[in-house]
Amino acid sequence: MREPISSDARLALDLALTVRHDGDGGVADDLTDPAGLTAWVRAHPEVLPDTDGFTADAARLAAVRELRAAARALFARAVRPGEPSPADAARLLPEAEAVRRLNEAAARTPTVPVLHWPREAGPVVQQRPVHGADDLTATLARAVIAFLASPDRDRLRACHAPRCVRYFLKEHPRQEWCKPSCGNRARVARHHQRHRATT
Repeated sequence: MREPISSDARLALDLALTVRHDGDGGVADDLTDPAGLTAWVRAHPEVLPDTDGFTADAARLAAVRELRAAARALFARAVRPGEPSPADAARLLPEAEAVRRLNEAAARTPTVPVLHWPREAGPVVQQRPVHGADDLTATLARAVIAFLASPDRDRLRACHAPRCVRYFLKEHPRQEWCKPSCGNRARVARHHQRHRATT
């Protein structure tokens, strides 16, 4: 049985999954406006700081969207030799540009290591922002970097079910799709294709 996914991996995937299938054959973007980013951030209180009072503006939205494009470009690289998500295939950033954007975003808020050592557990080091302020984009960039540098990266796949544009972590050797409904769509599409070929 696999270990639970890290909070960095979950946050990195959740950011990438703000681009998704819209249910009508197109692609939906949950971060089209500041209200969408505000809702997404507030839905992640366990991994993002100060989510209660967070309200996005156009500048933060642009920065997060730029970071997401870099993350998805690097996810496309990570799934090689497999194909990237269809949403990324035609509009990927060059890899060097994606890495540059990710590193620049991570550097926006300097951090210092802080030691925590509870009596009943071993020591843990956490990175805390300098001056107590945190920058959303820096936090997201650090999560993407931590995920891409982790062993979880080897489990990353692009779902190739009809109309799906998601990335997912492969949980078992036979898993081909991000969720059961994608598997059902793929099987139905194959059935229809075989049926058409025989008629």
